Amino acid sequence: MKKINTPFVLLFCILTSSALAQNSVEGKNILIVYGGWEGHLPEVFAKKIASWLEEQNANVTLSESTSSYTDTALMESMDLIIQHITMGQMKGKESEGLRKAIARGVGLAGCHGGLGDSFRNDTEYQYMVGGQFVKHPGGQIQYGVTISDTTDPITQGVNDFELKTEQYYMHIDPMIEILATTQFSGEHDPWIEGVAMPVIWKKKYGKGRVFYSALGHSEDVFEIPEVWTLMTRGIEWAVK
Repeated sequence: MKKINTPFVLLFCILTSSALAQNSVEGKNILIVYGGWEGHLPEVFAKKIASWLEEQNANVTLSESTSSYTDTALMESMDLIIQHITMGQMKGKESEGLRKAIARGVGLAGCHGGLGDSFRNDTEYQYMVGGQFVKHPGGQIQYGVTISDTTDPITQGVNDFELKTEQYYMHIDPMIEILATTQFSGEHDPWIEGVAMPVIWKKKYGKGRVFYSALGHSEDVFEIPEVWTLMTRGIEWAVK
């Protein structure tokens, strides 16, 4: 019987797993839909994410309209939808087209208001995402982000960190899998002192995977290594 070198096998498995994680978007069809409030720089976000995806050899399609969600052939060809639309409006058929795609197994990923404050009157959409923005007390403030689950592939190796940006207070679905939280100081609204709010989460919707990060108000936020790592790993996790 041939003897197996156990340390070598373990090293091979680790390296193979790492390579698979790094190339999980390679060859995947990804639709980026952007628009809405210009204050969240939807085009800047879309092009930044598209550039990274193309570096990973993903097939990227950019769209400035939610009408893409009614294109059955397009939606059936996709492995992942990344959306960045804040305070927009979406027709019923468009919402239905998006939700059906995710329910049958297409992934969904996004950040900040681009996914968590997109369509304030569409509760079915909010049910799919797992949360809805309601306020950011104090506007741009310094606060900490605590990694809740240090063993998850999305957060593994990422330490707690601080940043100055909007601290989102959200209405959330208790079914989400919380990956990171932030605690409100109560300085601006005393009655929420000590509240621990999810910042990053993942969830299932039907057969689809949904990833959300509340971080991403401005381009400089993505220059923070922890923020960018969590965002890109979340995209890799969500892809079909």
